[in-house]
Amino acid sequence: MTTRTQTHFTPIDPDLYAKAFQLLDPTPEPAAPAAPAPAPVTLAPPPVHMAGPVEKTLTDALAFLDTHGWAKHRLIHPEGARCSIGALRAAAGTRNAAYRDAGTLLLAEARRQHGKQWEAIPAWNDSHTGAQVRGVWEAAIRRAHHLNI
Repeated sequence: MTTRTQTHFTPIDPDLYAKAFQLLDPTPEPAAPAAPAPAPVTLAPPPVHMAGPVEKTLTDALAFLDTHGWAKHRLIHPEGARCSIGALRAAAGTRNAAYRDAGTLLLAEARRQHGKQWEAIPAWNDSHTGAQVRGVWEAAIRRAHHLNI
């Protein structure tokens, strides 16, 4: 007996095998030439902040305190440390307008943070810790920067 088998093959997509083999062995196809990259945009550098004379005096005075040390109850300690007024004098060099304005701003910040009873920087300086004094210095510098003075 002979069995007849009808074979009806379904037609296939001719690209199907190519796609299957590409998935099994991915080789990059040559890419179309890329469009030229746009020219880099040159941005102008941001404006450089020029510290005003008060900000510079305060910043220099705090740097002096960081370098030489902070003192209480005396303008200049024998080992070189200074109180806040001593640091302002060292930074300003002379008792000029920047020195006076920096002192005024420092005292205003001290009064803002520690109470209105402070009449002068030396009394305030001598009644607080180094961390408290530094915090006032830093706030005064930020304020001078913000005011651009």
